[in-house]
Amino acid sequence: MTEDRFHTLNEKVDDLIGLCAEMKRENQLLKANEISWGSERKDLVNKNKEAKSKLESILVRLKAMENS
Repeated sequence: MTEDRFHTLNEKVDDLIGLCAEMKRENQLLKANEISWGSERKDLVNKNKEAKSKLESILVRLKAMENS
């Protein structure tokens, strides 16, 4: 193998190592975002259930007032 070909191959390997490291960082960020969004979704679902319960309670009271 000539020195030029070896140098070219070495550069390509270095590029692949850099790309792999970049993809690993990106993957870790995506996983962290997924966890964060899952937690946020859980909170929003709970708030939605609470709001629905309060609204149903208000509707029951309004219907009771209407029937009085």
